[in-house]
Amino acid sequence: MVEERIYATGMAARLRSQWDRDEGLGQNHNAVKFLGQDYESLRAQSLRSGRLFEDNLYPCAASSLGFDELGPRSSKTHGVRWMRPTEFCKRPEFIVDGATRTDICQGALGDCWLLAAIASLTLNDTILHRVVPHGQGFQQGYAGIFHFQFWQFGEWLDVVIDDRLPVKDGKLLFVHSAEGTEFWSALLEKAYAKLNGCYEALSGGSTSEGFEDFTGGVTEMYELRKAPSDLYSIIRRAIDRGSLLGCSIDITSSRDMEAVTFKKLVKGHAYSLTAVVYRGNMTKLVRIRNPWGEVEWTGAWSDNSREWDSVDRSVRGRLQNRSEDGEFWMSFSDFLREFSRLEICNLTADALQNNQLKKWSSSLYQGEWRRGSTAGGCRNYPATFWLNPQFKLVLQHPDAPGQADCSFLVALMQKDRRKKRREGKDMETIGFAVYEVRFMGRSGVHLKRDFFLTHASSARSELFINLREVSSRLRLPAGEYIIVPSTFDPHKEADFVLRVFSEKPADSDETSRDKTCAENVFFVFQTELHESQIDAAFKNLFRQLAGPDMEISVTELQTIMNRIISKLDCFVSFFFCLLSKCFSIFCVSSFLCVISDFLHPFVPLCQTIFRQFDLDKSGTMSSYEMRMALESAGFKLTNHLFQLIILRYTEDDMAVDFDNFVTCLVRLETMFTFPNSHALSVPQWITLTMFA
Repeated sequence: MVEERIYATGMAARLRSQWDRDEGLGQNHNAVKFLGQDYESLRAQSLRSGRLFEDNLYPCAASSLGFDELGPRSSKTHGVRWMRPTEFCKRPEFIVDGATRTDICQGALGDCWLLAAIASLTLNDTILHRVVPHGQGFQQGYAGIFHFQFWQFGEWLDVVIDDRLPVKDGKLLFVHSAEGTEFWSALLEKAYAKLNGCYEALSGGSTSEGFEDFTGGVTEMYELRKAPSDLYSIIRRAIDRGSLLGCSIDITSSRDMEAVTFKKLVKGHAYSLTAVVYRGNMTKLVRIRNPWGEVEWTGAWSDNSREWDSVDRSVRGRLQNRSEDGEFWMSFSDFLREFSRLEICNLTADALQNNQLKKWSSSLYQGEWRRGSTAGGCRNYPATFWLNPQFKLVLQHPDAPGQADCSFLVALMQKDRRKKRREGKDMETIGFAVYEVRFMGRSGVHLKRDFFLTHASSARSELFINLREVSSRLRLPAGEYIIVPSTFDPHKEADFVLRVFSEKPADSDETSRDKTCAENVFFVFQTELHESQIDAAFKNLFRQLAGPDMEISVTELQTIMNRIISKLDCFVSFFFCLLSKCFSIFCVSSFLCVISDFLHPFVPLCQTIFRQFDLDKSGTMSSYEMRMALESAGFKLTNHLFQLIILRYTEDDMAVDFDNFVTCLVRLETMFTFPNSHALSVPQWITLTMFA
């Protein structure tokens, strides 16, 4: 029943996806209700009952805190109580005088990457209130319920929480405001923890992850030791457009994590870059914020450095900050020297390499890597690489007249990996490659192994890495291309989102998307056989078992089929004997969908194909050989349908024996030729009937 549940979930998701597109559901103004919880109705219910809201789907329990470092036995969680702000603060406020960077101070959780993203969020009220909806507070209409919106893998989700927060020794355990009376940031962190399973799931990460979940934008990463010459201009224009920026210092070993340098910068720590300034002869400056709310740079242009003495008093009064609040200025040259990496999340996905703002043309596709069917690994594994999902990209419009190249950005993001940490799983190592093709307008073409053996990639991700997202800005001549996303090793399972952004309009599609068909299939069941074509021994065996009424039972048909296989050439019959195999009752039952007279020519056809693709002559085929065998038989299946076939017809070791191979072909043949009286597409019809 496992595969049936998987099928039901997948089909429901696809039907909902189509409905969502029609209704605009999943956009920021019409976000999906996470876990089905509707903020307005739950709030109204609490107000009517006079009882503050309690979220049973994210309970005040140890499981909501974590599973290891924040688990029940951790000293960090010993003595933790879940309390509402009204229970430990005299006059709690949601937001006071607007959301500011000082509202975000890190607690006992290693989510500085998230807090750096939240700090950058406060610089743009429009973007902030897409995540933190208006009209929430602790005064009139307070019901103990709040909600926040996050972008997740192509759609916006509305996450409802109650306001019971983890408190230890009378103070918030995790994020808190500097004043201690403002709670929007703590509640935002709780909602994000609920979205990802628990607080501990937020430990460690890249600032770009928070950026994208708060905006739905696309992130670019710059290695500062290889920074482009116009990086300062890029940063300035990004800030002018409200883009979010984060920076960090690489570590060389685990001992370096959060080690403080001589000039008070923290290694392996996520900072946000919040402003730049350059006036006349004044040095180029950047403003950095440490989400700890303390520990600041002590070098040139720090809070009390002598460099400020040479600055005009009015300018100094506006820029210089003498308080220990985690925010500081430093020169751009020092920034390039001290920091290792810069991440920029482009809210409107504008091109950054020139001053003219241009909207990206974008496409988004959902995909999955599944062991045995679509988890082919990287190009180091040529036998299976071709099985990865493939996405067609057509670049038609060069960046400028007289040029041949088109600029585009590919972003590959793996889904829901934080939620899987509780199961001991973390980020997979992912990347992608881009190949030039010549489809000449044809769609649904899935490139085979021989293509990748004889063609080099035109472009690829800079590296394979175990981050949530890998993205690269690329330039290629106008033409047709295939993007192949993959994990580094084969057999690694994960769901992913592939986003393609191009500076000019471009067409893209999944090569196997809704392309299920049967070409040159056996059609043996539609072929009328003349009496003379039926083997005499077969007819005698049938008469012997059928008796005077010329009818046979399932078990009698099983006997006939096993007799047939034993009389074929020694290849299949030898391995059937070796493995003590015979046709199962399930396989035989599948033949009852068709006329049994046509059984005799069908089995040799199956045997011929099976022998061709059982390359090591083991008596079984790998799941990858199975796909080639099905295509040889004429069946072109979507990745989703093939994944279900592998789940249904392979053994635990992902091998397909002859019995399961025949059963699968019989069912496919029958469903392709059986009348479809319902208003279903071919993929829907096959999926619904193959696993009954």
